[in-house]
Amino acid sequence: MTSKKTLWTSEPADLLRVGEDFRLADVDPDATPGFTGGKKQGRIELAAGAERLDELQERLFAQSRIDANTPAVLLVLQAMDSAGKGGIVRHVIGSVDPQGVHLTAFKKPTPEELAHDFLWRIEQRVPEAGFIGVFDRSHYEDVLIGRVRELASPDEIERRYGAINDFEKRLTDAGTRVVKVMLHISPDEQKTRLMERLDRPDKHWKYNPGDVDERKLWPAYMAAYQTVFERTSTPNAPWHVVPADAKWYARLAVQTLLLQALEDIDPQWPQADFDVATEKARLAAT
Repeated sequence: MTSKKTLWTSEPADLLRVGEDFRLADVDPDATPGFTGGKKQGRIELAAGAERLDELQERLFAQSRIDANTPAVLLVLQAMDSAGKGGIVRHVIGSVDPQGVHLTAFKKPTPEELAHDFLWRIEQRVPEAGFIGVFDRSHYEDVLIGRVRELASPDEIERRYGAINDFEKRLTDAGTRVVKVMLHISPDEQKTRLMERLDRPDKHWKYNPGDVDERKLWPAYMAAYQTVFERTSTPNAPWHVVPADAKWYARLAVQTLLLQALEDIDPQWPQADFDVATEKARLAAT
């Protein structure tokens, strides 16, 4: 999957995958696991990977135009505030044709959405064949903030873990490649990024006073994430925890995870259903 000149020591899909004995507390948010280069080299590889990602996405979309069974890819992004989800969307997903992307930034549920099961609104945004879907926050909010803020009973939270596993199993059984990523930022780095938003008038619109309140619940959120990994990192839809204090590393790692998913699908350009030589001759005669 990776090029001969890659600076990865092993595939991020293997290196960053949540395993059986995984402990979030053991992950250093400032680390760059598996990548032997620095920021400069990381940016070079990100640019090179963008070309490959763009080609694979176009091949996937093109194949789906004639093959309804073409898989889709779903990238699930979860993180504490300011961890870099927007940067992933801009610098990784932004390198492909937006016509082949379904991006959903899930916000606080509306009254209509609350009248249904928590997965109702999620199922409506699942990417169709040939598309890359991106969930900027997702159904996991319902077992993260839902648990920390006690927005649902313990029994209901417990039910949701099973419902999520069943939902994702249906997706993968249908051919969708689910890439689940938690961008792991440290409290100190988050504080720095939030302060930058306050220091810059052009960033004020991104600042949410509620983020300070959520910071006070950091240990509870980390415990909730640990439970999420233990309950929902499955063979068909494993979690990947990406250290995110270094933005360049997080972007490169997520890009590489997506590249591997697309390489595994190996989409092909559709063959012409017309005689190319004849069409060339017809066109030349006009």
